[in-house]
Amino acid sequence: MIELTLITPTFLFSAISLLLLAYTNRFLSYAQLVRTLKDRYMEDQSALTHAQIMNLRRRLYLTKNMQLLGVASLLLCVATMFFIYVGLQIISVYIFGLALILLIISLTLSVMEIRISAKSLEIYLSDMEKLKEPLPDSYRDHKGE
Repeated sequence: MIELTLITPTFLFSAISLLLLAYTNRFLSYAQLVRTLKDRYMEDQSALTHAQIMNLRRRLYLTKNMQLLGVASLLLCVATMFFIYVGLQIISVYIFGLALILLIISLTLSVMEIRISAKSLEIYLSDMEKLKEPLPDSYRDHKGE
């Protein structure tokens, strides 16, 4: 069995910290979007707004779980370092393995959330396509460049 050193779990610290920062930024942007959609839905209870709200609900659920799994992975990395420090190598290996599994699940949820976000944008764009306004001349000029 490969022996872990105190350095091994620390490699994940920066990666997990950056992930948690990205997850938090997503969550904050969703909070703003919730407020905007609520106001819009109170004024006009359209099917499009309702679809966006349902889509956002799924995205919030996934983001919350992504954050929880990321934090749990970070905590388990700290626990791994503790068990390495006190000389419980076998326990540290299993705990570190669990931290990696939680991180993998968190990243998988992130991929799912990205797919749902893309679907949300498609819903929004489909509504815009219904307008069928001609493209401005400035757009046509830049498109060919």
